[in-house]
Amino acid sequence: MTKNSGKPNQTLKISKLILIAAQFLSFISNKLTVSFAARLFTTPTKHKLPKREVTMDQKSRQESVFIPSIKKEIVVYHYGDSPKKILLMHGWSGRGTQLVKFADALLANVYMTISFDAPAHGKSKGNTTLLPEFIESILELEKKFGPFEAAVGHSLGGIALLNSVRRGLQIDKLTIVGAADIISDITDQFVAKLELDAKYSVLLRDHFEKKHQISMDSFSAWHAAALTPIPVLVVHDADDDEVPVKCAYHIHENLPNGQLMITQQLGHRKILGDKKVIAQTIDFFKS
Repeated sequence: MTKNSGKPNQTLKISKLILIAAQFLSFISNKLTVSFAARLFTTPTKHKLPKREVTMDQKSRQESVFIPSIKKEIVVYHYGDSPKKILLMHGWSGRGTQLVKFADALLANVYMTISFDAPAHGKSKGNTTLLPEFIESILELEKKFGPFEAAVGHSLGGIALLNSVRRGLQIDKLTIVGAADIISDITDQFVAKLELDAKYSVLLRDHFEKKHQISMDSFSAWHAAALTPIPVLVVHDADDDEVPVKCAYHIHENLPNGQLMITQQLGHRKILGDKKVIAQTIDFFKS
């Protein structure tokens, strides 16, 4: 499969001090540089809860759930009370209430939602995590609280859900919003943001693959999409400046049963509150 040439152009700012540290280490040792980059790559930012998410935070029933396969606890949100359950999955540096507009609309349509703070995110403990831990958390929550009728995933959460379906998550339909695609593109972009030589992207992937005994690119969204038989709605904004819209086209091309919705001028996060996107998702779930 030809690699998608579009690379995530994340707007996350890296401090001058971190850039200086990365450059300094690169003159001393490749190993130290990779360790430094790996720590940064696996450390999400915990943001203050926005006002728009306060009501969901207050009204949801919350509990800590231990994920045996990764030996970590996560905080789970139960929002509403219906046998028709929808799983919501936030992206990197997000939290379980981030898809609140989806949750409120689903609640109004007689669904309840289950969401969670991924390891090292939101109220969950820890400082570092990686995509496989998102997937393990999803699969454990299915055992405890499933079955789920459908799921919605934003950004990295979309990749996690596609991979979870490949691993056996039993849902009827899936919507992914602003999902990135090829994992090596993500590491390439991250290394470029650190202003390091491109060789460190390969070294970084080698580091993770040796440590976790996994192939990072095997988690790429297009690869999981090709093995996802259920209907999938791919939503992406043409003006997303963090994850290029080419990712959506490439994922859609590889889906056996996919639909594509391209929006305009919503970017990577405003799209989560767009009424048309939410309405299309609910119609998709009901059809």
